[in-house]
Amino acid sequence: MQSTMLNKIHLGIIMDGNGRWAERCGLSRSRGHEAGVRAIRPIVEAAIRGGVGTLTLYAFSSDNWRRPAAEVAVLMGLLRGYLAQEIGAFREAGVRLSLVGRRDRLPAGLVRRIAAAEAATAEGRALHLRIAFDYSACEAILAAARLADASTDRDAFSRLVAGDEAPDLDLLLRTGGEKRLSDFLLWESAYAELIFTDRLWPDFGAGDLAAALDEFQGRSRRFGGLPPAAEAA
Repeated sequence: MQSTMLNKIHLGIIMDGNGRWAERCGLSRSRGHEAGVRAIRPIVEAAIRGGVGTLTLYAFSSDNWRRPAAEVAVLMGLLRGYLAQEIGAFREAGVRLSLVGRRDRLPAGLVRRIAAAEAATAEGRALHLRIAFDYSACEAILAAARLADASTDRDAFSRLVAGDEAPDLDLLLRTGGEKRLSDFLLWESAYAELIFTDRLWPDFGAGDLAAALDEFQGRSRRFGGLPPAAEAA
């Protein structure tokens, strides 16, 4: 597959299945989340090779605060460690990192670590990696609606929801076998292609991503119009 054929798409991934993976392996849920973090690097590398321009990973939803406090603390620590460990690799690979979601409920030290990682990778052009953490699409749309007025058109509203540098989603992929969007990029997914796989996130590898990108490439995207053959008839 040639990366240029995908024209720098926006790929969103709901990384699901860490807990079930740990259960199958006889491990604690914390070990499952650790394995999920380890699975990110090969996917980032494969995304760059596959021609993905923006990759948004759903790591922690706003509803995940309902989980046990100990598990939430593990997830906070894993994000902090991930940023510390990967910053050098990001810079070398040309990856720009951004956090998508609320920061006011995160520990102050973690917020500083996020800001430092974003500043250190701001010049990356090979891939824009967005980590959705304490993120809710419904909250993002509601916040945009509060800022909009009668003159706000669709493009302007999209910028209010997603920011100036987040294109609409082209492909949404969810691991773990569930078939729902779970409050992830709802506005941006209006015309996204959807792929659901039973593969649990820690087991999802570069080959799986390449297969998903190949499937996406073979789909016909009409955005409400007609396929080229029908238009010519």
